[in-house]
Amino acid sequence: MINISLDKCKGCNICVKNCPVSGIEVKEKKAYLTENCVSCGICARVCPFGAVERVDNPDEDSIKCTHCPVNCTVPEGKTGACTRYTNKDGQLVRNRKLVVDAVTKTGEKHSLPFKPVITAVGSGTNYPCCRPAPFIVEEKVENVDVVTVVTEAPLSYSGVKVKIDTNVHIGEEGEKVKRDGKVVGMITTEEYGSKMLTVGGANLLSNGNDGFIVAKTIVDLANGRPVELKVANGCKLEIQQGKAPVIDGMKEKLMRVGCGSATIGMFARQLSGVVDEAIILDYHVIGLLSEHFAGEEVGMKYSGVVPYGTRSTRGRYFGKHGHGWGGTEVTSPLDAVTSVNMDLAWAGMKILVTETTGQKASLLEVLEDGSVKEISMSEDVLKAVKMISDTCEESRVSIIYTGGTGGSARAGVTTFPKKLTDAIHNDEVKMTVAGADVFVLPGGGINFMVDVGKMVPEATTWVPTPATVAPVEYTMTREKFAELGGHEQSIITKEELIKRLNSGE
Repeated sequence: MINISLDKCKGCNICVKNCPVSGIEVKEKKAYLTENCVSCGICARVCPFGAVERVDNPDEDSIKCTHCPVNCTVPEGKTGACTRYTNKDGQLVRNRKLVVDAVTKTGEKHSLPFKPVITAVGSGTNYPCCRPAPFIVEEKVENVDVVTVVTEAPLSYSGVKVKIDTNVHIGEEGEKVKRDGKVVGMITTEEYGSKMLTVGGANLLSNGNDGFIVAKTIVDLANGRPVELKVANGCKLEIQQGKAPVIDGMKEKLMRVGCGSATIGMFARQLSGVVDEAIILDYHVIGLLSEHFAGEEVGMKYSGVVPYGTRSTRGRYFGKHGHGWGGTEVTSPLDAVTSVNMDLAWAGMKILVTETTGQKASLLEVLEDGSVKEISMSEDVLKAVKMISDTCEESRVSIIYTGGTGGSARAGVTTFPKKLTDAIHNDEVKMTVAGADVFVLPGGGINFMVDVGKMVPEATTWVPTPATVAPVEYTMTREKFAELGGHEQSIITKEELIKRLNSGE
C-alpha cells in the first residue's frame, strides 16, 4: 500500500502527472490517494520530497498481480498500472478480449507462407520466463499443421522511430526531444523529405523517475494517439500516426517532391518553357536551372544568376537550415538571388523562385543595373509551379515501433531460446507483432521494427518497471516447433480455443 506524509508533501503534482491510473490527486496543496490506487509505487519513486512511501502491506480486498515484477495490488473492479488486468470477483482477468484474426491488408503478401493463427493482443503474459507462453495454438493450413505461440512481452529495449514529412527545420540533429519538460528522445539524421526522431530506448526508459513518461510516450505514439513534444532549441511538435504534423502551430500540407536539384531534373523542360531561370530553394540542395546539367539537356545556357547558397557542383548549392522558404533561411524571394552577371544576363529576364513543394513561389524580373524586382506571376508560370505541387505527396507522420525480444519472449516458446533466434533469422519462423509483419535486423538477437499502422489498434501498453508491452507472435510448422524444443504439452487447437473463448473461460 501507499503512505503519504502530508507534512512533507508540497503539492507539486509530479505524482499526479506520472500516475497511470489516476490513483492520486492534489487537494489544497496536499496529495491524497483515490480509490483507483494500485500501489504500483510510481508516486513514491518520482516524489522529490520523500513524502510518499510504498510498503508491502496489501489491503484485504486487493489482489497482488504477478504478471510483471511491479506486483500491483489491485482492488475489486480496478485495473493494475499497466491497465491490462482487472480484479473481477477476486480474480485477475485480462480486460481485453483476445484478438484472434491477424490484421492483413487486401492482397498483402507474407514472406513465409503462413500468417499467424491468432494474434497476441489480449493474450496476457505468463511471468516469470520459465512458464510456457499464454497461448500455443495449432491449426491445419493448406494440409500443414501450423503453430502460433503468443505472448504480450514486456520489453525494456523498445522505442519508436518517428518520420515527419516536412521541410521545416525542427532542430539540429542530436537535440533532445522533451514531453512535459522530460527528455523522451532526440532528433536523428534527416531522411529523404522527412525529419526523424528516436523516442525511447533502454537508457531513457531506465533513466530514474523520467522513465515512466518515456514509456507512456512510446505507447501513446505506437497506439496512434496524438502527442505534443518540444525540441530543445527548436520547434513544438504535435504528432500522430497517419496524420499531418503540426509544427509551431502550423499544419504541414505537402512532402517535397525531391531536393532542389532533383526538382530541376524532373521539371527542367517545363520550367525552361516559361521562365529564363529558376531557383528551387531546399534545405538540402538548392537547384539553379540554367547551370544544372538538366538545363543544358533542354538547350539552356548559364544565365549569369548566382543564387543564395554555397556552390557544390553544377547547378547545385548548399544553404543553411532555417524557417524560411524550402526550410532554408531565405524569408524573401529577393534574397534567393545573390547577384546577376549582366555580361550574361539581360534586362527583363524572368527568374522563378519556388520551393520543392511549390507552396511558395515568386516571379522576379532582372533590371538594367543587375538588381531584381518581384512581378506578378503569369498563368503559364503558375501552371508550372502547380505541376510541382501536384507531384508532391501529402505530409504525414509515420511511426515505427522497435524492440528487442529476449528472455521471457523466447523462453515461453522453447526450452532452447537460441534455436528460436536462429530460426527467425533463417526465415523458418515467422515473427509478427500485433498481427503485423516485422523486419528483423541482421546480426545477433531479435531486434525488430514494425509499422504501427499495420498493427491491431491500441495493441501496446506499458508496465511501471518501466517497459513497454508488445504483443508478439511466432508462427511455424508443428514439425519446426518440435525441432526447436517447443512446449508441445501446452498446444491447443484453434477450434478448442474458440470454444473456450465463447464459453467465457
